[in-house]
Amino acid sequence: MILIGEKTVDLVFQKLKIDMITRRNFVRKAGAGLLAVGATSAFLGEELYAMPAAGPVKKQQKEDLFKVSMAGYSFLHFDIDKALEMMQRMDVHYLCIKDFHLKLDASDDEIAAFHAKLKSKGVTGYAVGPIYMKSEAAVDQAFAYAKRVGVKLIVGVPNYELLPYVDKKVKEYDFNYAIHIHGPDIKEYPNAKDVIDNVQNLDPRIGMCLDIGHDTRAGFNPADDLKKYYKRVFDIHIKDVTAAGKEGRTCEMGRGVIDIPAFVKTLRKVKYAGACSLEFEKAMKDPLAGLAESIGYFKGVMDATA
Repeated sequence: MILIGEKTVDLVFQKLKIDMITRRNFVRKAGAGLLAVGATSAFLGEELYAMPAAGPVKKQQKEDLFKVSMAGYSFLHFDIDKALEMMQRMDVHYLCIKDFHLKLDASDDEIAAFHAKLKSKGVTGYAVGPIYMKSEAAVDQAFAYAKRVGVKLIVGVPNYELLPYVDKKVKEYDFNYAIHIHGPDIKEYPNAKDVIDNVQNLDPRIGMCLDIGHDTRAGFNPADDLKKYYKRVFDIHIKDVTAAGKEGRTCEMGRGVIDIPAFVKTLRKVKYAGACSLEFEKAMKDPLAGLAESIGYFKGVMDATA
């Protein structure tokens, strides 16, 4: 059972102080994510079904520069067909490709077939990764793979000593390279500041994948870090976490400690034009309910803060 009821919605709108018409639009948007997985009025509450079928709602002032997307890792336990089915049900059309869906040594024919499958479902693969790199050979393989796949963004995790070699490859391929941050669990790149400290003297196309959950768990405010480092933010993993510390775990967006409305406002303020990919690391063998609730919540916040 999944629930996005009065408590979750009211929390957002108490912060934003937005009128009831906008509030209804938010619930309608979030509810759409739940309806995608077969939720009923018992789950959604009476208010959603009491709404008029049509009426004035606050529309977004203009289309956002950033795209709501999915991180392939969210589908760790599913093949690409099932992953695309879930994306269709959530109305999400951009995917960061993981190598368990398209292997690093895939042939040109396999890559072409993969893209054809994505296209048939209305999905575009915008990047590859995260890819872990512990040797120069692994860096070479990752860049060659991205070129064959046809993307110009790699989400990577290179050993620190490999950064000068990554710098060389970025210049050679003219790609953006986004280092994924990992929070307090892994010593390499625990937060956004650590990435910047290590790449600030390298090519400006080397930056970060700002994982807002891990950044929060490392004791930082992701909205503040986006403001400070946005010129080096090439990809974003969106999620919510239960606590701003190592003990924090992924939860449905809107139920955790991250101020998602503030983060969305910051995305617009810095004119971020990349992907905001949901990486959902809870109930990964049965994630659709949490994925749908999180996507619905994020899209609802987008509408409510427009």
